[in-house]
Amino acid sequence: MTDISPAALRGAVDLSSLRNRPAASAGGAPNASGASPGSPAGGIVDVVVDATDESFGQILEISRTVPVVVDLWAEWCGPCKQLSPIIEKVTRELGGKVLLAKVDVDANPQLAQGFRAQSIPMVVALIAGQPVPMFTGAVPEQQVREVFAQLLQLAAQNGVTGSLDVGVPAEAGAPDAPEEPPLPPLHAEAFAAIEVGDYAAAITAYEKALAENPRDEDAIAGLGQVRLLDRVQKLDLQTARAAAAAGPLDVQAQFDVADLDLAGGHVDDAFGRLLDLFAQLPTADRTPVRERLVELFGLIGAADPRVVSARNRLSSLLF
Repeated sequence: MTDISPAALRGAVDLSSLRNRPAASAGGAPNASGASPGSPAGGIVDVVVDATDESFGQILEISRTVPVVVDLWAEWCGPCKQLSPIIEKVTRELGGKVLLAKVDVDANPQLAQGFRAQSIPMVVALIAGQPVPMFTGAVPEQQVREVFAQLLQLAAQNGVTGSLDVGVPAEAGAPDAPEEPPLPPLHAEAFAAIEVGDYAAAITAYEKALAENPRDEDAIAGLGQVRLLDRVQKLDLQTARAAAAAGPLDVQAQFDVADLDLAGGHVDDAFGRLLDLFAQLPTADRTPVRERLVELFGLIGAADPRVVSARNRLSSLLF
């Protein structure tokens, strides 16, 4: 998006039930320089924190000092896994001018309800406790940077110009966090392509990785996620839904809406649409639908109950 304004979410977000929560325990949120006496902002030094239903009152208070970006995500959400690292990277580069609060919507139903998160990933900012829309769905890094820049301008216009204290040394004697092993070259190539929105290059990199090692589970998952992102970026929701309604047996039209549903977090709707299509098609025409279902199952995860249920229905339709 190119313009952000608090008015856009007026009436769409209700955080009133979360304002008076007790402050999180020490270590639950970063320290904000310039915070008023008695402010709950204090604890660990990081510009990225996990926010919960219980701790969100503290996050709201911090938004009076620095703008807070709220990333609503879930473990099963493939597009979330592409977007969240980009948001974290941009947040850290700003050196304390922004706090990123990550919200697992499955573990924090009150926050999900308060933000009316009907689809994820959903990213909303808070300035002095007031919600500001940013974007829904996965977007390329350049767009993330542009919206963050707009957010800082809007925060300054509203007098929110503090910064987070990110320079407090680690506790004496605390062990250093283990360094993450470097990504394999082709995986690193894919991530770099994703960050600039070049999904075709990312797909090529993951396909090369799988050609070298067909059992590379990370490459399998990454390929499925980036293929989904590549497909949905070319779609218009209203046009896709109209085409699907006009052609209930049009495989591509149904694929398009299922992709949009899955990218938006409507997992059951996506699976249900494709399973209904599978049931109605002649046996000779079913293979592409089965293959697309299997691909989408891999994005969500074999242990997810929605995948288990959909697999069971698919099996019943096959035999």
